[in-house]
Amino acid sequence: MSDARHPDADSSASDPSPSHITFDTVDTQPEERIQRSLFGEILDWMLVPLLLLWPMSIAITYLVAKSIANHPFDRALDDKVTVLAQQVREVNGKVVAPVPGAARDILRADDVDNVYFQVLGTRGEFIEGDRDLPPPSDEDKLPTNAVQFHNETVHGNDARIAYIYVDLRPYRHGKDVLREPYLALVQVGETLDKRAHLANEIIKGVILPQFIILPIALALVWFALSRGLSPLAELQRRIRARRPDDLSPIESGQVPEEISPLVRSFNDMLERLAQTIQMQKRFIADAAHQMKTPLAGMRMQSELALRETNQEEIHRSLEQLSKSSESATRLVNQLLALARAENQTPEAKPFVPLELTELARNVVQDWVQASFTHRIDLGFEQPGHPIMVIGNPMMLRELLSNLIDNALHYTPEGGSVTVRVRADAMSGKAILEVEDTGPGIPPAERPHVFERFYRILGSNAEGSGLGLAIVREIAQQHNAEVEILNNPHCHDPKHPGCLFRVSLRMEHRPEFIEDIG
Repeated sequence: MSDARHPDADSSASDPSPSHITFDTVDTQPEERIQRSLFGEILDWMLVPLLLLWPMSIAITYLVAKSIANHPFDRALDDKVTVLAQQVREVNGKVVAPVPGAARDILRADDVDNVYFQVLGTRGEFIEGDRDLPPPSDEDKLPTNAVQFHNETVHGNDARIAYIYVDLRPYRHGKDVLREPYLALVQVGETLDKRAHLANEIIKGVILPQFIILPIALALVWFALSRGLSPLAELQRRIRARRPDDLSPIESGQVPEEISPLVRSFNDMLERLAQTIQMQKRFIADAAHQMKTPLAGMRMQSELALRETNQEEIHRSLEQLSKSSESATRLVNQLLALARAENQTPEAKPFVPLELTELARNVVQDWVQASFTHRIDLGFEQPGHPIMVIGNPMMLRELLSNLIDNALHYTPEGGSVTVRVRADAMSGKAILEVEDTGPGIPPAERPHVFERFYRILGSNAEGSGLGLAIVREIAQQHNAEVEILNNPHCHDPKHPGCLFRVSLRMEHRPEFIEDIG
């Protein structure tokens, strides 16, 4: 430990002086932003996909309708080509397909479409039917007795053709039997008019109701959105109907579940706003009440000075006026400091890592001149390693300044005030102590000294009663503990002294954690 007493006044930062309040010009012009309607936003996200899916639905319906329309007609073609294939055989090395006239008429019987059939020999020679019917490609040549389909253009019309390859090896005997397939081609086709008509009927049956349903769906969406968002309109009406001074919370039970988080956040804001307004009202009331006495004294001293003709009396009145002015200035500064501490939030002034020893040393230097004036020995004890804490530098300076100010006010001339910084290895806390050799604080009074404007009965020391209230408020902001103890170094029953101990959360770092242990 090092014990430095009364650093040179020239090396100190500066004497405690009245704070100066400056007002920065803030550009309050609101940023222009395009506000989107929640109703319109939801409507867009519902209607745009709906309108995009509708053409896709029509296309899918068309493909499904064509598939449905093709199925029964393909089965009819399958039956026809199978029956015709049963007539194909080889007689005396020649492929024949006898089709009687009545069978030919039945095969071609169709009131809507043109029907075609064709039989080709094993070498592709024409045997029976329509010569212009195109054969399938070689890639489509599949095992025999399997009916396949292909689409072609016949006489300028689209046609659907069923075909089958007939293996003629069973009709050969002896040495004429071949190992490879011996295939004849049979085809039956028709134009697509019936299919197109049936597909169109299916599409009409599906699509036309959609033209009726779609506007109804849009109207229902509009109505559902209006009904669904009506609680927002009701919430807006309830908020607009409130009196300007009504900061009571909004009942979250009367709003939908999705809006409850917003209402709870709004209620939290109302609660903070109510607390801020209450603190402002209390500050104004406290300031008005406390300023009456010093202002009345200043007025009385100034009036006495104006009436006096004796230079000594005028000088005495002016001295009293100066003291009253100094007291009023100190009171205003403490009121402002208390207001700042009460309104302080981590968001407004973020807490940062800081070195407590250096901060305390700078504050002690600021009070050196005041200790000379009061003829009090002001000392500072520091550890041999840095102590890092998490806090707001400005607020911690204010806390320590008020503890030193309080100690100087209650310590008699010739006494001593010691500021000490240390680390507690057991609790892992940084300890800031201010001890004096004053009259001390009785244990029964200690819970009350942190109240605003509270003064110990029988105490003649001047003060506003705000310093320790500021200390408590700043300590609470830092989650710190403040204890009041007797000065263990004082043994005079009349002056047991007082020790204020502030325990702060310490930021543990490798470079000094070993020293703490």
